[in-house]
Amino acid sequence: MSRKISVVIPLFNKGPYIARTLDSVLKQTFQDFDVIVVDDGSTDNGAEVVRGFDDPRIQLIQQVNQGESAARNRGVDETKSDMVAFLDADDEWMPKHLETIHRLIERYPEAGMYATAYKIQNSNGETRLADYKYIPNSPWEGLLPDYFKSGAYGEFPVNSSVTVIPKKIFQEVGGFPVGYWWGPDADLFGKIAIKYPVAFSWELGAIYHWDAENRACDKIETIGSLDIEDEPFIKTARAALKKQEVPLKLKESLNEYIAKREIGWAYRYIEAGKFDNARTILKRSKTIWFLKEKKRLLFLINIRYPITFFLREKRTRVYTTIRMIFPSFKKGR
Repeated sequence: MSRKISVVIPLFNKGPYIARTLDSVLKQTFQDFDVIVVDDGSTDNGAEVVRGFDDPRIQLIQQVNQGESAARNRGVDETKSDMVAFLDADDEWMPKHLETIHRLIERYPEAGMYATAYKIQNSNGETRLADYKYIPNSPWEGLLPDYFKSGAYGEFPVNSSVTVIPKKIFQEVGGFPVGYWWGPDADLFGKIAIKYPVAFSWELGAIYHWDAENRACDKIETIGSLDIEDEPFIKTARAALKKQEVPLKLKESLNEYIAKREIGWAYRYIEAGKFDNARTILKRSKTIWFLKEKKRLLFLINIRYPITFFLREKRTRVYTTIRMIFPSFKKGR
């Protein structure tokens, strides 16, 4: 049985990429979809590019700038389908993405979220498969054994450009949190993964473009002005644990997932020269799995003055220093 899928694309100053993105949607082998593009106050020609597509399934909504999360939430509000797919305006789908998702929906109706594998393309045009961990080997597809363990040790098993969520579940957990530039997608996906199983397929579904300009996640220069509580899922997860809302089988991995993300924040604060913030977040972080990474970051804080010197000279030297000390730890996404 065919099940229509609504595709939500937030658009903000992505005029050079939106045509490629929409082309990738229109080339899907599964064609029972409609597309809602929410232009969030763009100042470039992105909206005109969208209007240039002669397909009645594509709807353009324009609003004053409110942020990516608000644009996505607005798009979901306008959907007419039970299933909502998300795609960023500078990423692209592989032709079988929606076909694969539809198969997962039919096979695993109990899931709260559906995702395919994705590749990452950097500014040099080089691509690589996302660094997945603790997922059965390809070509497996099914319900993830442990979303949080996979996310703690590797890159996200679910990405905003490959995920489809039942609309009723999206609304149940409150959608994307508004007002955060870092981590709103991780918060939404985490809230769902606490309550529902997550279906995954190794079928390559999308290319995630790190080479595109104006990505929301590229605002690392503002990190110095942020609070240590600015990532929403750390607060969400701690609250769920306190209220005993987390299944017993997920408690350990969720706690370690929190620790990994806190260590990631400490890493960014060190890069920004905010050593007191980094020390505070590391002291409260409780971990067994990532104790070595935690200790190494504390070591870096203890030599903060030479790091501060390097920061004044060239930020990339700090990144190189950190990677030399623990090369397995990846820069935050």
